[in-house]
Amino acid sequence: MSSLAATDVVLRAVREGLLLVLLVSAPPLLASLVVGFLVSVLQAASQIHDPSIAFVPKLAAVILVLVLLGPLLGAQVLRFSQALLVAIATVR
Repeated sequence: MSSLAATDVVLRAVREGLLLVLLVSAPPLLASLVVGFLVSVLQAASQIHDPSIAFVPKLAAVILVLVLLGPLLGAQVLRFSQALLVAIATVR
């Protein structure tokens, strides 16, 4: 395999890896964002401004999303890892 083709494989793997990081981290981050916004609105309406109140609902939302989507997200990471290991064997 030529040096140019090997560089192309490495760059494609890095690009796909970064995209996978975005796709895997998006659901928990979005859940935390939505719950944090809702708790902030409720805190503003009730005039209770304690920063620790928002922590538990956000943590619960992230855990729930990870429990529900964990197998799907894990399968994506596993597929990428397998493809990466196969690609590493071809680059010399």
